[in-house]
Amino acid sequence: MNLAFANPGRFLAFIRIAIPWLGASGAVIAIIGFYAAFAFAPADYQQGETVRIMYIHVPSAWLSMACYGIMALSSIGTLVWRHPLADVSAKAIAPIGAAFTFLCLLTGSLWGKPMWGAWWVWDARLTSVLILFLIYCGILALWNAFEDPARAGRSAAVMTLVGAINLPIVKFSVDWWNTLHQPASVFRMGGPTIDRSMLWPLLLVALGMTFLMVGLHFAAMRNEILRRRVRTLGIIAANTEMKGMAE
Repeated sequence: MNLAFANPGRFLAFIRIAIPWLGASGAVIAIIGFYAAFAFAPADYQQGETVRIMYIHVPSAWLSMACYGIMALSSIGTLVWRHPLADVSAKAIAPIGAAFTFLCLLTGSLWGKPMWGAWWVWDARLTSVLILFLIYCGILALWNAFEDPARAGRSAAVMTLVGAINLPIVKFSVDWWNTLHQPASVFRMGGPTIDRSMLWPLLLVALGMTFLMVGLHFAAMRNEILRRRVRTLGIIAANTEMKGMAE
């Protein structure tokens, strides 16, 4: 992030303008993508209409990893550069990433039942995403385990960076092990293998959900900054009162 926005006041002024635009544009793009997915994208010759779960499942999977990537970068900012907004960013994105990971697991289960005949299998990709969700839950619990935000931020940052080792496992699990999941069909060296009639709606939905994710992230950061200001004012007021009583 530009150093000009390292000041929380300037950052709040920036996101006050950005949040409505991100929310509105994200909603419009996602709606267009979903409309195209149901109106123009064909059903799969094997999976039938259930393939349309892909338009929620795949973007959720991408964003679950993207949120963790943002959290990991924010954690580096906390531990290395002591950026004033780094731990705010990490704390704000954690529940959003957990929600996308849960949505990925839920839609994957709904998709897997008619395709594999089971709600859950201990597939390498499924297991690694479940571990990602548990890591998110552990980090959220750690944030709430300390009253001091600075101490909580440092502890959560360490756990986040340790847990980041799971990201390449999630990404490459279909290449490293024999799994029920198909290999990557969108982001791959040889180009996408998915048909354009399905690819463009998928990318539109993913773009719209990404804008919504960033908007939610900024809104959560704003709430966290204001919450910390209230906490600081409360501490100052309490100290002033105790000083007055002592005198």
